[in-house]
Amino acid sequence: MKKKFKCEIDCANCAAKVEEAIKKVEGVKDASVNFLTQKFMLEAEDDCFEEVLEKAIKAGKKAEDEFEVIL
Repeated sequence: MKKKFKCEIDCANCAAKVEEAIKKVEGVKDASVNFLTQKFMLEAEDDCFEEVLEKAIKAGKKAEDEFEVIL
C-alpha cells in the first residue's frame, strides 16, 4: 500500500535527512518527504501498514524534531 500524508518540514536538507531515516525502518518499501509540497509518502505492506507508519513517524521525528505528519 502507498499513501500520502500532509506533513510539516522546515527545509529541503531536513526533508532529505528524515527521508533517509524513514527508509531504514524495517517494513518500509519506499518513502519520500517533499519540502516544497509538504507531503510525506510511505509505501509498505498492507497487513502491517499502520505499525510501519508509526515507526516511520518516530524515526522521522528522531532525525528532525520539527517533522510533523498530519494524519
